[in-house]
Amino acid sequence: MLSDLLINNDFLDYTLANPNQLPSAYDFMLGDHTRVDVWDTGVIVFTPLDATKDIVLSCAVHGNETAPIEICNQIIKDLLTQRIMAKQRVLFLIGNPAAIINQTRFIDENMNRLFSGAHSKGEGLTHPERHRAKALEQYVADFFNSNNDRQRIHYDLHTAIRASKHEKFAIYPYRPGRAYSAEQIMFLAACGVDTILFHHEPTTTFSYYSSEQFNADAFTVELGKVMPFGQNDMSRFSQTHTMLEKLITETTLAPIEFDSSKVNLYKVSRSINKHFDDFAFNFANDAENFSAFKQGEVLATEGGQQIVVEHPQEAIVFPNANVPIGQRTVLCLVPAPNENIINTQSN
Repeated sequence: MLSDLLINNDFLDYTLANPNQLPSAYDFMLGDHTRVDVWDTGVIVFTPLDATKDIVLSCAVHGNETAPIEICNQIIKDLLTQRIMAKQRVLFLIGNPAAIINQTRFIDENMNRLFSGAHSKGEGLTHPERHRAKALEQYVADFFNSNNDRQRIHYDLHTAIRASKHEKFAIYPYRPGRAYSAEQIMFLAACGVDTILFHHEPTTTFSYYSSEQFNADAFTVELGKVMPFGQNDMSRFSQTHTMLEKLITETTLAPIEFDSSKVNLYKVSRSINKHFDDFAFNFANDAENFSAFKQGEVLATEGGQQIVVEHPQEAIVFPNANVPIGQRTVLCLVPAPNENIINTQSN
């Protein structure tokens, strides 16, 4: 297995050639400076001699979101070929190899609704996404629990189904009693992710799991629009790639002073769930994320009722009427100029 990986140092090719669970984990050394552990298909850890951060970079939780997969695979390749050297410990997760092969968002279920134990509740317990989400949780737990003194970071990298008025944005998971990190927000801005959405409640997303269970600085990071392999303009991700590489390969990063003028800050005002089969939005199917609507405008109808804008202005993200009853159809947002953002541990 090791020889297969090191023939071309392409972890994605290796993963897709072995889409099911590997027979056993194994490890090897890069020179005398970095231990590499392959824990499972799509799961690889780089551990340098000394580190101050434990970093998780996950991609392909949705199998058709290819740009983050390409970013992570290139960084892994550069680490394996020793073009770059890890100074921080990093776990890469290719979330749903079967969906990548299938060129679909998922096989049976949206995996990013299956964390924090949701994989073991309700119907569909035999679905492959359920088993994979449970395994990914355990890999993150094993990774973070190996040391309690290092800063914990998890960027779950995605691309969105639709275009966005803010091309790159990040969801900051709900974290009651904990301030938001100015350093993390500005690091993301340096990645080209200039818009932050503060969530308002617990969820079953991967980033919320790491944030809530391990006090990690965790984000769901949306890097643009879904495109097939070979159709991504990778120059649009150069800032993200460069900063993630620096995060991994530098002992310390100079903190960037918080500047609210360089970021767009939103918070969730409400989540609208589907209650009837006739749920329908009142705006165009191709409306961009962060499209804004004025108070009183009709956002959607269902069950003979209108759902209207409640605030002077609300923006929308992730609208999707084609979800099962009970699931979220859209998040509504309002500006968030007064959130508790403080300088914490620097990158």
